[in-house]
Amino acid sequence: MSTPRADQLDPAVLAALGHLELVARWVVDGFITGLHRSPRKGFSVEFAEHRPYMPGDDLRYLDWRIAGRADRWVVKQFEEETNTRAMLVLDVSASMQWTGSPARLSKLAYAERLASAMALLLLRQRDAVGLIRFDAGLRNVVPARAQRAQWRRLMAAFSESGGGKDSNVAEALLQAGRMVRRPGFVVLLSDLLADPASTADAARTLRARGHEVLVLHIMDPDERDFPESGEARYRDMESGTEVPASPGDVRSTYQTTVQEALTEWRAALGRAGARYAMAYTDEPFGRPLRHLTGVNGRGAYV
Repeated sequence: MSTPRADQLDPAVLAALGHLELVARWVVDGFITGLHRSPRKGFSVEFAEHRPYMPGDDLRYLDWRIAGRADRWVVKQFEEETNTRAMLVLDVSASMQWTGSPARLSKLAYAERLASAMALLLLRQRDAVGLIRFDAGLRNVVPARAQRAQWRRLMAAFSESGGGKDSNVAEALLQAGRMVRRPGFVVLLSDLLADPASTADAARTLRARGHEVLVLHIMDPDERDFPESGEARYRDMESGTEVPASPGDVRSTYQTTVQEALTEWRAALGRAGARYAMAYTDEPFGRPLRHLTGVNGRGAYV
C-alpha cells in the first residue's frame, strides 16, 4: 500500500505536523514526485551558485580562483535571462483570518502555506520569486530573487504582522507589476472581498505589460455553503457590522448571491486576460498548486 503524498493530505492535518517552512517542503516534495523538470542554467550577468565540476562541463565556467586556492574544481552557474520571475501577492486583511471550523485552517493560514510552497517550487526551478503582503496598504515587499538566501527572506516576511480591516487588491497587483521589470508572473492569493472592477483593471494593466496574472480565490467551505445552525449573529470581519439571522431563512438567497459573485469575478478577470481558480481551505494543497503551475502530468511549468 503506497503512502499518500503530502500535497494530497488534509491541509489542517498536514499543518499540525510542522511549522510553515516544514509544511512547504513536504508539500513541494510530494508535488514534484515523478516530475522531472531540469532548471535551465546558462550564462548571464547574475551569478547563481557553484557546483562540483563534472567531466564534460564547459571549462569556460570553471572557477580557476577556487581551483588554485583550494585545489577544488567547481563550475559557476548563472541564471538564464529567460528564467521566470514571479511575484506572489498575499492578502493578509482581517477577513483572511476567518475559518468556519476549528478543524480547518483559516483562509490566511491556508494561503500562507500555499504561497510558501509555490515560492519553494519556483526557487527549486531556479526561478526568481518575490512576495508582497498587503491589506489596506503594503505590509511587506520582498523583491524577486533566485539566490538560496531568498527562501529565508520569504520565511521572515511570512512571520510579519498583518490584519488591517480593508484590502486594496488593485494597488497590490500594480505594485507587483512594477517590481517585475520584464514579462513574468503575478500570483494573487486573496478571498477577494474587494471591488471586481478595479481589480480587473489592475490585472488588465499587468497583462498589457506582458505579465501573466494568476488569481487564486481563497474561500472557506462555510462561505460557499452557509451551513445550517441555530439563531445567530453574523459579523463582517472587516467592517465589524453584525446582523442577526436565521440560517434557514437566508441560506438559499445567500448561496445564490455567492454564486453570482463568483461568476462575476470569473468573468471580470477572464475579460482582463487573467487566469482564475478557486481554492477551498478543506482541499489538499496539490489541487490549487496544479492550477497555479499548469502541471500536465509531465512536469511543472509555471
